Amino acid sequence: MLSFEKTFEESKLIVTLDGKLDTGTTPELTAAIEEDAEKAESIVIDMANLKYISSAGLRLLLSLHKKMAKKGGLTIKNVNETNMEILDFTGFADILNIE
Repeated sequence: MLSFEKTFEESKLIVTLDGKLDTGTTPELTAAIEEDAEKAESIVIDMANLKYISSAGLRLLLSLHKKMAKKGGLTIKNVNETNMEILDFTGFADILNIE
């Protein structure tokens, strides 16, 4: 299960995740972010409470990274140790802007 909250700070879309980002939850999150991604200059994904990310979640991050590269970019914040290991192992840590 995944819950998320979207807020805008000026033209920055902030998405706070809580739970598991997997094959079952990624489509709903994708649809929710796509609604606002067009009007956002940048996106911040706060992963402080994200327990797990699957390959479907990684694909979403890569897609957002590519889309937002033409604007202000995508930033991933507050990645826990387990998810950071996944990002490192898959090479995503070298591609994504992680704070």
